[in-house]
Amino acid sequence: MSELGDWFRSVPLVTRYWFACSVAVPLVAKLGLINPLYLVLWPEAFLHSFQIWRPITATFYFPVGPATGFLYMVNLYFLYQYSTRLETGVFDGRPADYMFMLLFNWICIVISGVIMDKQLLMIPLIMSVLYVWSQMNKDTVVSFWFGTKFKARYLPWVLLGFNYIISGSVVDELIGNLVGHLYFFLMFKYPMDLGGRSFLSTPQFLYRWFPSRRGGVAGFGIPPESARRVPDDQGAGGRRHNWGQGFRLGD
Repeated sequence: MSELGDWFRSVPLVTRYWFACSVAVPLVAKLGLINPLYLVLWPEAFLHSFQIWRPITATFYFPVGPATGFLYMVNLYFLYQYSTRLETGVFDGRPADYMFMLLFNWICIVISGVIMDKQLLMIPLIMSVLYVWSQMNKDTVVSFWFGTKFKARYLPWVLLGFNYIISGSVVDELIGNLVGHLYFFLMFKYPMDLGGRSFLSTPQFLYRWFPSRRGGVAGFGIPPESARRVPDDQGAGGRRHNWGQGFRLGD
């Protein structure tokens, strides 16, 4: 239990609570403490009966059973792996920006769920995060089942086919990929590569709730470039600290 607690505390903040809720909510339903019918997204109940919690619980709930347990565990693994990599990679030290990405993707997925009458939103949100990571690490070689290796840019579509074999449906994965592509295009591709205006920016209240962290590394990843030590033999353009006068031992 101590090792499990240490591992849980090592997980980055946002990923930690997302992962915990994705375990707790299905467990509560499995134990019969809450009727699963109150956890899924029903457009009629959400829009007309003011059951505003449904889009939130539908993001964490997944019906775990003999036929769906393996799919649930696989997607829980993807949640942990790729959310951790994003939060400690390009979003390292910026939990507010990462939280904004999740909120943007989540809102788009909720709208799609209401329009398409989708009751469960866990897989689309996980796939949207995985898609963003794959676009930011296009040339990274990833390993998949049976020793297959390919570049990360193909990973979302490989998983789409993999989940189709397991569940017989690709709608959730396709929604996640499209939403992830929308975020990546509006946040990075259009303003940076195509010279367009920036349509997305993190609200200030998220910076107050999730302040940015300077220096150090939480969870996994490598220190940001600005946090690395400047070599002592750097040229005149480098900055060196004056440590003051030294003293010999015994003086």
